[in-house]
Amino acid sequence: MTAYGTIPETISPLMALDSIGETVLLADSTCHIQWMNQKASILMDEVALLYGLSGSNEMIGKSMDLFHAKPGYQQSMMDRIKDTHRARITIKDIVVTDIVITPIRSEHTVIGYIIMLMDVTTKAEEEKAKEKLIKDLSTPIMRVWHNAIALPLIGSFDQERFDLLVTDVLVECSLHKIDYALINVNKIHVEEENQTVFQFQKLIDCLRLIGTECMIVGVPPALAVQMPGLDRDILIFKSVYEGLKCIISSEK
Repeated sequence: MTAYGTIPETISPLMALDSIGETVLLADSTCHIQWMNQKASILMDEVALLYGLSGSNEMIGKSMDLFHAKPGYQQSMMDRIKDTHRARITIKDIVVTDIVITPIRSEHTVIGYIIMLMDVTTKAEEEKAKEKLIKDLSTPIMRVWHNAIALPLIGSFDQERFDLLVTDVLVECSLHKIDYALINVNKIHVEEENQTVFQFQKLIDCLRLIGTECMIVGVPPALAVQMPGLDRDILIFKSVYEGLKCIISSEK
């Protein structure tokens, strides 16, 4: 791609790089750090301490191998970069950054690299907290009969949490040869209304594939208006008790 226009005489290339609101470093062809902008120096001051350096200024002239447990692999990866390499890395299990490495070429020869680092430590911590929350909210599976389980669905269910539910229920039913699964939806809140029928139909279909019959119990009015498209042959009861009575009577 051809660059257009000219850089004003009053603006040097390094001045432009220093003004970018992102962390920018320049390395030579041997992957030794030669320059970093002010934004980078702030982040790298923190990183430098993790490697026994007093500050980011001591990183100048250091090989990028310093930050990698497998320096040989890092060098071979840099040699293979054709256009741009993007990845998320964790530095010393403390700082999480998205890294973008782009080779600087003169004709067909790589003469250096420009590296951009976006500190996403907070974002990564939020994602980790969300994963923990989903696990903490995992639906309890209760054995209510020798071949039946009940699942009280409580709170909000986005696609991620519902998929986790499907996996857990399938494993439980398959492992313990469960014939009936009573899904109590009395206290559920589905975040995406247009996904309600799809989510429950997915659960029902998956259970059928392993020979387990799904029963829906405790459907509140607010949820009922979202589920008219559900299969007509699905057994629906007012309570787990009513559903369990049906299971017991069918075995007599």
